[in-house]
Amino acid sequence: MWASPALPGAVHDIRAARTHTIIDALTCVNVPCWADKGYQGAGGTVRTPYRGRGENLSAGQRAHNRSRAKIRALGEQAVATPKSWRLLRRLRCSTTRITDPGKAIPTLRLASTS
Repeated sequence: MWASPALPGAVHDIRAARTHTIIDALTCVNVPCWADKGYQGAGGTVRTPYRGRGENLSAGQRAHNRSRAKIRALGEQAVATPKSWRLLRRLRCSTTRITDPGKAIPTLRLASTS
C-alpha cells in the first residue's frame, strides 16, 4: 500500500494515479495492479474486472471477477478502517498538511493487525 501526496478537491482515482505516475511506475517494473471498474482504460499493468452484471457474464468471467474481488478486498479494508477513526473524520486542515499523517496510516494499520 502506498499513500500519495494529497491533491486538492475531488480528484478521481485514475487522475490521481496518472498525476503521480503510478501507472507508469508499475508498468516499468512489470507489477500487476488489480483495480476497480473506475480504472477502465488505464493501460499498463492495471487490470480491471469484466464489465457487466453477473447474468450478462460467462461463468469464467464471473469466477475471474470473484477472485479479483477477494484480492482487492484486503486493500479496501486497509483503506476503510482509518476512515472510521474519529481523528481523521474531524480533521480540518489544508490538503498539503494531511499528506504526512496519510502516509502513517498504512503503518498504523499494519501495526494494529500484528
